[in-house]
Amino acid sequence: MRSILGNMRRTIQENNMIHNNDRIAVGLSGGKDSMTLLYMLKNFQRFSPMKYEMEAILIDLGFDTLDVTSTEKFCQNLGIKLHIEKTNIAKVVFETRKEKNPCSLCANMRRGALATVMNRENLNILALGHHNDDAIETLFMNMFYAGKINTFEKKAYLSRTDIYVIRPLINVSEDAISSAVERLNIPITKSPCPMDKNTTREKTKKMLDEIYSTIPNSKKSILNAMKNKEQFKLWF
Repeated sequence: MRSILGNMRRTIQENNMIHNNDRIAVGLSGGKDSMTLLYMLKNFQRFSPMKYEMEAILIDLGFDTLDVTSTEKFCQNLGIKLHIEKTNIAKVVFETRKEKNPCSLCANMRRGALATVMNRENLNILALGHHNDDAIETLFMNMFYAGKINTFEKKAYLSRTDIYVIRPLINVSEDAISSAVERLNIPITKSPCPMDKNTTREKTKKMLDEIYSTIPNSKKSILNAMKNKEQFKLWF
């Protein structure tokens, strides 16, 4: 836990992510990344030089099999208020629109629902649980499928909703998060989405795993390249 907390603290401070009197919403899915972020931000709150409040938001997409019992209990044990926002996103994506590639539309609608709750509850910072493996996968997905070199920002301002988005775990690896979940007994809720483990991101993850196993230190090199603005050269 200490290594993730230390990593997260540096990321928050170096990127000026949190200020005094901020009201932070942690976007929860019930998965390992967002649940770990919730746990770590709550622990960081105890010794942080910035005094902030935090709550959690879970967007109920409308799947009948969603079970939030363990998530509710986890938030209760941490002393964090949990907002469960019921939506019909699943119906819109899978029945009305019948999307062949539903993840992009679903993500956009989830972000809209999160912003609605945040504005209603006067929360100004949205904390998301993306880690450095997510950032690399997004970089390659954007290159392969969108023809652009782009990935997550560590901190971003969404002017339309007047909300800041922060990713405090962006310098943490997925392996470190998985280990923390096991050591700390953080409860995980299985996604009820029929696309779970069958997404473009999952295919990209498998491709990258093969690259990492074939080329020693390739993941570290990719991360260094993403941070190396001075050596960034493209055709124009």
